[in-house]
Amino acid sequence: MGWIYRNCLQPLLFFQESEAAHNRVIGGLSWAGRLPFVPMLTDTMYGAPDLPVSLSGLRFPNPIGLAAGMDKHATAVPMWERLGFGFAELGGVTKHAQPGNDAPRMFRAINDRALINRMGFNNPGAEAVAQALRQWRARDQWPAHPIGINLGKSKITPLEEAAEDYAFSFRTLQGLADFFVVNVSSPNTPNLRQLQDRSALDEILKTLRAVDSMTPLLIKIAPDLTYEAIDDVLELATVHSLAGIVATNTTIERPESSDAQCRATYEQTGGLSGAPLRARSTKVIAHIYQHTEGQLPIIGVGGIFTAADAWEKITAGASLLQVYTGLVYEGPAIAGDIVRGLKARMEQEGVRSLADVIGQS
Repeated sequence: MGWIYRNCLQPLLFFQESEAAHNRVIGGLSWAGRLPFVPMLTDTMYGAPDLPVSLSGLRFPNPIGLAAGMDKHATAVPMWERLGFGFAELGGVTKHAQPGNDAPRMFRAINDRALINRMGFNNPGAEAVAQALRQWRARDQWPAHPIGINLGKSKITPLEEAAEDYAFSFRTLQGLADFFVVNVSSPNTPNLRQLQDRSALDEILKTLRAVDSMTPLLIKIAPDLTYEAIDDVLELATVHSLAGIVATNTTIERPESSDAQCRATYEQTGGLSGAPLRARSTKVIAHIYQHTEGQLPIIGVGGIFTAADAWEKITAGASLLQVYTGLVYEGPAIAGDIVRGLKARMEQEGVRSLADVIGQS
């Protein structure tokens, strides 16, 4: 199925402007999710075998999840499970509805299998997302896998009021997701990454824990942080009993490239994701795992296209994984293909559980 996508469907999608193609795909999935029998047919074509993972009291059918940014409006909630994903992270969601940055704001570096985006947390706002989620529940189309929500800061909210901005969205969406991710690492909202500083982040986490101390809460960090700054985040994660770290967001760094189209794309501002991010995100995962002695769960994201990429991040220390750019380049079969590849690798290595290889690189 992956070959058909890469050779037949991908060229048609890549002929379109990047964000326009994205919106058409998400719109198509939203429409398909409301039709009888289509979700079941999709599951038959793209579903993944079981490779269960248990974390923070949640059961994940497999470790491959959808990263935030793909379904910001919660419009395709039932379909991610049908496409083989073991969980999905929706959003980012902000207190206020906002259009995001000016278009064009998403760009492909095709031969390097990368994307650059400066979307700017475009989303309908926490209350609208909450309503969309309630509608899926009312239609009895809620997925069996865990659903997470990525929380961002509204652009119009001053940094000194960020904690309450996050708390509003958290309260509004409380009870509608299995876990939440605090996003203070997007490069596309002015000054947002300053909230990764120890004092600012401490205030945000303290405020959110006052709202709800039981729901699993994670934080998503940038790959561009120094290891010392990462260690400060890890200390706060322990203080506030976080359920884990999502490592990593997109990077503001740019790789060298011999491809003229990719070099031109890299001149765009925004966050870089995809294959060029793979090595750095894996190093961050390994550092977190070693620094915490494997006691803090990690969701690994960045440059995952194949089972080999997934295995690399698991053996570096990740318990769960997420894909975004890999889905764009590899197509709807990616989750199932990776899970089958992981199961084959486990059989080859004589491993009965993924837990046995986490952090063993």
